[in-house]
Amino acid sequence: MIDLDMGPYAAFVWPAWAVTVGVLVAVVARCLTQARRWKRELERLEGDNQ
Repeated sequence: MIDLDMGPYAAFVWPAWAVTVGVLVAVVARCLTQARRWKRELERLEGDNQ
């Protein structure tokens, strides 16, 4: 089994994991939002050229 007991360091380890996961989720969300925005802009620009 995996031993997840961090002993006295748990107060530092688990919040660090939580912050890391939060940051990664925020980065992925921002990338997806920006990609959608760029796609809409590209479609708008391609529509102007027709």
